[in-house]
Amino acid sequence: MDANILIVDDEQEIADLVELYLKNEGFHVFKFYTAQEALKCIAEQALDVAILDIMLPDIDGLTICRQIREKYNFPIIMLTAKNAEIDKISGLTLGADDYVTKPFLPLELVARVKAQLRRYTRYNYKEPEQEDNVIAFSGLVMEKDNHVCLLNEKPLILTPIEFSLLWYLCRNRGRVVRSDELFCNVWGEKYYSGNNTVMVHIRHIREKMNDNAENPKYIKTVWGVGYKIEK
Repeated sequence: MDANILIVDDEQEIADLVELYLKNEGFHVFKFYTAQEALKCIAEQALDVAILDIMLPDIDGLTICRQIREKYNFPIIMLTAKNAEIDKISGLTLGADDYVTKPFLPLELVARVKAQLRRYTRYNYKEPEQEDNVIAFSGLVMEKDNHVCLLNEKPLILTPIEFSLLWYLCRNRGRVVRSDELFCNVWGEKYYSGNNTVMVHIRHIREKMNDNAENPKYIKTVWGVGYKIEK
């Protein structure tokens, strides 16, 4: 599979092992043990997925995640310590698309990388003569075929997951969309009780849109059920 994968982890044995597994799958890997080297690579290379360890000796992975999201939309997978729930929430809030808890099985991480690539390419691939590619209402314009989102004529930088969530809500304007329905359709995985992933991403979308959660113009919370965008 022809894709550029960034790995940043100061635990060299882990980074080297992940690199080996990814290369065996045909990926082109950029591996670094420090954040500074990784940031230079991010500026110079066209990347498709970033795998970031949160605990790094110079700059933490959350900071790298935030800097990536200032310019780029490619998927980010965070590596977190066991039971570090605050790190997971922080990563998702800053724009990460997924997280893997250490210790992990390399094959699991490879599967997560492939899943993120499928989503990323699906929402960036332009199909000829595709219908219903554009949504436009109340100052919001979304073009699914080229992953463009404008709010009041200004670009709205969304990650692939955020774009998918907002697109799904917009396509279902006028009805309440349950959290489990959103999760199953956007992540393609089974929803489990207590999963707050959707809530964190919705909050991040609202922040980018400057949409007040208490008096929202776009995404309204229906407590105990899900979310709704009015027609």
